[in-house]
Amino acid sequence: MSRRPPAPPPELPGFEYLELLGSGGFADVFLYEQQLPKRRVAVKVLLPDRLESAGQQFASEANTMAMLSTHPAIVTILQAGMSADHRPYIVMEHCPRPNLQVRYRRAPFSVAETLHTAIPVIAAVETAHRMDVLHRDIKPANILVTEYNRPALTDFGIAAHADSAEAAAGMSIPWSPPESFANPPRGGRETDVYQLGATVYTLLAGRAPFELPGQRNSSAELIDRAERMALPRIGRPDVPASLEAALAKAMAKRPEDRYRSAVAFARALQKVQIELEHSVTPIDILDDSPADGIDDDEDGLTRVRNITSIDPVDDGTRPSAATEAVPSAVDESPTVLRGPGAVAPQPGRREPAPMVGAAPAAWSPSSGYRPEFAPAPAGSSGVSDATLPPDALPAPASGGTAEGARRWPWFVGGGIVVAALAVGAAFGLPALLGDQEPDDPGPTSEPKDPIAETPPAVGDLEARAHGDEVTFSWSNPDPQEGDTYQWGIDVPGGQISFADTRETSVTVDARHPTCIEVYLVRADGVASPAATTCAD
Repeated sequence: MSRRPPAPPPELPGFEYLELLGSGGFADVFLYEQQLPKRRVAVKVLLPDRLESAGQQFASEANTMAMLSTHPAIVTILQAGMSADHRPYIVMEHCPRPNLQVRYRRAPFSVAETLHTAIPVIAAVETAHRMDVLHRDIKPANILVTEYNRPALTDFGIAAHADSAEAAAGMSIPWSPPESFANPPRGGRETDVYQLGATVYTLLAGRAPFELPGQRNSSAELIDRAERMALPRIGRPDVPASLEAALAKAMAKRPEDRYRSAVAFARALQKVQIELEHSVTPIDILDDSPADGIDDDEDGLTRVRNITSIDPVDDGTRPSAATEAVPSAVDESPTVLRGPGAVAPQPGRREPAPMVGAAPAAWSPSSGYRPEFAPAPAGSSGVSDATLPPDALPAPASGGTAEGARRWPWFVGGGIVVAALAVGAAFGLPALLGDQEPDDPGPTSEPKDPIAETPPAVGDLEARAHGDEVTFSWSNPDPQEGDTYQWGIDVPGGQISFADTRETSVTVDARHPTCIEVYLVRADGVASPAATTCAD
């Protein structure tokens, strides 16, 4: 399918046109520089021939995104208006990094980056659902990446109210569930949950869920597989069974078999992070009450108004004014520290309280671990009998003898000694006994943060034509061992396909206008933002 030429960029007061960012079915997106305040912005402009058919839909998209765009994982709407040539436009934040479709087509995401990226987007969809908005077109191409390498959901062009009669209109076939292909099509919150699962699957597999390598993948085949075929396993050795199971549940054939809410799916992915000992990504939602009839495994957790950050690192022992803890991991067994190589208490797991009079292992005032002691049994003195000599036990409550009365000072003294020893164990004996250094409890494992730093874009990208060929060359601003480059030629009417090279130049046929996209790829697979240029 050939690409249409973009419409000319409109003249917008206070904005200077810079370049074309992309074209869609009914709008173009241009990069402008706003003069006051000075910043780069993306401007989505409706095509002149779509004013009558899509004008109302375009205005609805602007209003919907403006209502939701305070969420940190939704593209921010800055303003909207009508150009001098009577074309509606929306001014949005500029997200300069490659979107998730560009990224996954180059190489599948790591498990860590997939989870770290997906959870904020799922939280954004949950927030939209709690405001009765369905997105209906969730896919990798509609998830942009900000300057700070954070995902941002966009394109609410076919979004609708959850109760709208038009709620099932529009779809992207590779990521749509079976009910979207019914006659008449159906849709709801579970449809968005399916599309979220399909998007996560795509990032891990490097292809849409029912695209089969080496086979025909037309729209008809994709629809038939989505309706009849079991979800293929991703099959990567680093993808745990728990993650495969979460995706299978999110993408169940029947809507009622899926997660009942987006936040329930997000919590399932958080539990995978806990299982893998990754840093746990919080869930930001805007809400003041659960949606009616939706059981999203709240488990009686504290809820607050406005932005709520669901962070399972909180052990749940104290209510929080800004966090909602995730249910603890399945493993509720106590953590045993065994010196060097010991495993620290895991995020999301509440550790059992130690016995009365015992100090928690490897605790110090600076460790951040707060000791909890079990209450003494009813009627006891609060001190274990096992810690006292036989003649230090208290006298009977009545009928005591003079000898028993003489034992009270010993009991009190013994209690003070035991209390002092407990405090010494808790706060460090050096504070009580002098400048002695405490024993080193050995290293403990910290939650892993496997999100690698994004490399810089290639520099000095230029084109030199000679005859019917053009040579594109570039430089590496920060060379490291194992660096490679991925490049693709964007020819009008063609599809970009990427190739790998270790060289810093390529020569291609240039008998028509040709543009190139180049990415620097580190040895660990992390890619830079795109660098582009065109040959005349």
